[in-house]
Amino acid sequence: MLPAAYTTRSSLAAVLPSCLAALTGAADPAGDGLGLRPVRQAIVIVVDGLGASALRARAGHARTLAPLLSKATTIDSGFPTTTAAALATLATGTLPGVHGLVGYRVRDAANDRIVNQLSGWDDRLDPATWQRSRTVFELARDQDVQSWAIGLPKYTDSGFTKAILRGAGYVPARTMEERFAAAERILADPAPSLTYLYVAELDQIAHARGWESPEWTEALEQLDGLVAALVRRLGSVQGVLLTADHGVIDVPASGHVLFDTAPELVEGVAEIAGEPRCLQLHLAEPGEEAARDLAERWRAVEGERAWVATRSEAVDAGWFGPSVHPDVLPRIGDVLVAARKRIAYYDSRDPQRSGQNMIGQHGSLTPDETRVPLLRFAAFA
Repeated sequence: MLPAAYTTRSSLAAVLPSCLAALTGAADPAGDGLGLRPVRQAIVIVVDGLGASALRARAGHARTLAPLLSKATTIDSGFPTTTAAALATLATGTLPGVHGLVGYRVRDAANDRIVNQLSGWDDRLDPATWQRSRTVFELARDQDVQSWAIGLPKYTDSGFTKAILRGAGYVPARTMEERFAAAERILADPAPSLTYLYVAELDQIAHARGWESPEWTEALEQLDGLVAALVRRLGSVQGVLLTADHGVIDVPASGHVLFDTAPELVEGVAEIAGEPRCLQLHLAEPGEEAARDLAERWRAVEGERAWVATRSEAVDAGWFGPSVHPDVLPRIGDVLVAARKRIAYYDSRDPQRSGQNMIGQHGSLTPDETRVPLLRFAAFA
């Protein structure tokens, strides 16, 4: 039986629409709205890679954040648990089956290639059309609410930024401290505003050192202190939410699975997309029967440590949301392999050995990856 991708009352898709409703006085979005009180300014702090389970495990190092974490303040990030898909969900209020960013690496059928959704944008992949939904920042602009996105300088003009942050003014800031200082400068202007503040450091450290490393804990302590300092200075019409795009699992080298060494697992496979904890396999000759055959071969070998689904099974299970647009379907693999143990799948034929140096990983459907905090501060508390 395939797991559900959405099991909590709310998800990342509700966060920014609910903030906009609080800023404009509109009714909170039906169904999964957060019920936020009206404010004049709202900040959403997005901590890349801060899973609820990791925050709980390091509670002693996060005296501001951890006491607020509970079942009621934990939400689903969605599927796949990769930054490209999750941040697009957050920024648009729609799910991957609608906005179209369905993985880390996905198939671009029009150009017969696999493209990286974070760094692979070029003149053949238009951010304005490939990401299919209007962003909440564009909706805010329509309602005379200024939007800001605070992030690393290197992302200022990236294709991914143009895809998910359009409608927001981009404020580059190198360090975590500089980004929080930029948020305070925005708040000094009394005009209504919606601010997205991106914290990259915990995910970067997790990939290089693991979330269980001392370096990750040190970054969490720094984040906790900056959040505490920010919220102490906020007034009654300023609200802050803190959330994350996904959690992280540390995968040891002994957990690397070289799947191509089992020939039956790559027979008929033309392209491999996704990422190590969630492969998306595209067949040379697509078809439902061929997909079912490949899925059965994978289940026979890896069924004890991975969820294996054909595209149609994954869509029917709601992995990409309740609906998937016809334009988005070809981007999804014919067969998906989502790790459920502490493993990651690699192709030993890859000369670049892509990703094999990473310790912290994500992409699949385990609670450590899908459950993220949604913590409320100041007027949203």
